[in-house]
Amino acid sequence: MTTRRNFLQQAGLLTAGIIIAPSCMMSKAESNKNIGIQLYTLREELPKDAKGVIGKVAQAGYKEVETFGYSSEGGFFGMKPTEFADLLKQHELKASSGHFGFDPYISGENEDLLKSYIDAAKAVDMKYIIVPYLGENLRQSAADYQRVAERLTKAAEQCKAAGLQLGYHNHDFEFKKFGDTTGYEILLKETDPDLVVFEADLYWVVRAGLDPVALFKDHPGRFKLWHVKDMDKANPKINTEIGSGSVNFKEIFANAEVAGVEHYIVEQENFSLDPFESIAQSHTYLKENLL
Repeated sequence: MTTRRNFLQQAGLLTAGIIIAPSCMMSKAESNKNIGIQLYTLREELPKDAKGVIGKVAQAGYKEVETFGYSSEGGFFGMKPTEFADLLKQHELKASSGHFGFDPYISGENEDLLKSYIDAAKAVDMKYIIVPYLGENLRQSAADYQRVAERLTKAAEQCKAAGLQLGYHNHDFEFKKFGDTTGYEILLKETDPDLVVFEADLYWVVRAGLDPVALFKDHPGRFKLWHVKDMDKANPKINTEIGSGSVNFKEIFANAEVAGVEHYIVEQENFSLDPFESIAQSHTYLKENLL
């Protein structure tokens, strides 16, 4: 099985999640437009038939996708940004956000990388450019996270000037303690809320032993995107279809307004069902039981 860690190491690509607007602010019909899927979920199927996969995502009920793995050479899944944008439009889909590999930019090795991401994001009419992962060499100390926060701020300023917004997606390593704080707390406190938003991967927050609702209440309005990803009841190291696992989504979704969430993005990294049946099941549960 291809794990995310192995995939990133082998392909130099980076990560994933789901999107929706709180039901208290819009009707179900309207909120359904913001249910998205992180395409990393279908990373095994995309290389075989990327255009067919996008069509099946739309058939499953999704209205948004979140990309991953963009490069200037390979584009989006082998398509140039304009070609990918046309494909999405054909299926009445939007790509409101994308995961882009930021390690070379954060380390200062490639200052020009961000411009290529901004150009690609604008070509497909994205709103958010998401930092999906930090290499281990960038996160060994509190000082490292402070440097990351500085680099995020610089990138966010450039994104804002281009009409975009920068976001940060968590795993569980950000919650490692450094004295009386964590890497995640440093990122939250040392970035401007008007510049940097956060994509809360709910599975990883829970797996780190934390309460997502408490996190939202401590930092209200910072979490504009959520990755809705469930935890297998028997094995917490793997995912399952939304509503089938152990994450208390009903309590979490009851606090959507506190979080400030605008997009709910489904993600799943492993399957016991056919992947397309799985994503349809997760979409149905999310739409009918959580929104």
